[in-house]
Formats: sequence, C-alpha cells, structure tokens
Amino acid sequence: MSGGALYQEALRVLRRLELPEESEHDALAALEAAQPGPLPLFYEAGAEAGLERPVLTARGVGLFFSFCAGNLADDLIDGDCTYYDAPVRVAPCTQFLLQNLAWATLAEPRALVSLNALEESARLLAQAAGPQALEVRAREWNAPLFRRVAEGIAGRQWAAYLRVLWAGTRLEERAVSVGMSLGMAAHVAEDIRSRDTRFTSMPAADRLTVVAWGRQAAEALRAEDLRCLDAALRRIEPILPEVES
Repeated sequence: MSGGALYQEALRVLRRLELPEESEHDALAALEAAQPGPLPLFYEAGAEAGLERPVLTARGVGLFFSFCAGNLADDLIDGDCTYYDAPVRVAPCTQFLLQNLAWATLAEPRALVSLNALEESARLLAQAAGPQALEVRAREWNAPLFRRVAEGIAGRQWAAYLRVLWAGTRLEERAVSVGMSLGMAAHVAEDIRSRDTRFTSMPAADRLTVVAWGRQAAEALRAEDLRCLDAALRRIEPILPEVES
C-alpha cells in the first residue's frame, strides 16, 4: 500500500457515487490537479501510527478529498484553475461536492474516527480558512501578517488532517502540535523556493524573521523523531539556511 493506492481508492469512491458524467469529469480534474499532494505523507503517517489498512485507507481518502476541495478553492483564488473552461462556474460546485464527500468518507464506520475528532478537525479547518481573507486583501506583507496567514492556511490545515488521521492512536496527543509545525515549516520553505510575493516583497528584516520561524518549526519537527516526517524534512531543511545566510 502507498500514496498511489490511496489515490486509486479515491477514484473508486468517486465513481461509486454514479454522478452525471460532467460532474465526475470535473471532480476527477480536481483530484488530478491535487495529487500526489499529501497522499504519501498520509500513508506514512498513518502507518507509523499503527493504523490497520482499512482504517488508514478510509481516513487517507477522506482527508485527500478535503485537501482537494481546499486546493481547488486556492487555485480559483490564485487564477491557477486552468483545468476548467469556466472555472468561476465549475469550481464552486465541484468544491462543494468534494467537501461533502470528504466528510461522508471520514464518517464511515470503517474509518473509526470519533465524533469528537471530526468536530475538532472541522473547527480547525474553519479557523484555517479565516486568514485567507487577510491574504487576498493584503497589499503589502510583513512578518506578523505572514505568520498569521501561514499558521492558518498551512499550520491549522495540517493540524486538522493529523487530528483525524491519528485519532485513537498512540500519536493522537501530538497531532495538533506536529501539524502546526509541519504546516509552518513547509509554508515558509515553499514560499522561499517559489519566490512567492508574500515572502519576497517583505523588507529584509522581516524575511529573516520569517526564515527563523520556519527553522524553529523544522527543528520542532525533527525533535518529534517520527520516520513519516523524514521525507518532508529532507525537502524543507535545505531551503531555509540558504536564505538566512
């Protein structure tokens, strides 16, 4: 089993809905645009937590649908939703479909996710969406604004995913702290790598502050001593010292 296997199961779940052909095509385009995305980490993190295959599959697939819904919204905001001919009309209904399919999948008995974990995760995702309203209105960036946005759209998003993925496992109590650190470190590293204006437009002092936050988050992840984080850290860690130096 792997991230690829989770993707194939996501396709099967979607097709079992027996949607109109056009709707299924639109949803498939959103899934394709978002993969592999978090799928390899979902698999590795679930396996390290000791989840049995049916449980890991249900949780990983449900979380992937949620990720796809968020990714679709982000693509629409950024003008990157190029896989639809009429994105403003198609993307919202596809996002609505995927978000509801996510929670239907996670609420299945085989997922074994408690109602409390679902509630906490949904609340974290709602809180994660909030700072995006600041991002789309921002005309200039500074370190405090960058951190507030990053902790929302990346940190709380990953905290929500791990809260569900690790529910009822030995890693459950670490889910939110690991997710916050992972989201922050990955967000800073990706903005540096892609030269996103959120990072490049800030004064030099603010950029150094943001890099320091990213490094602190990466160091916190490394201290967790989890194998499932190794691949992410190998991508994140080399980027941050280069900018600081």
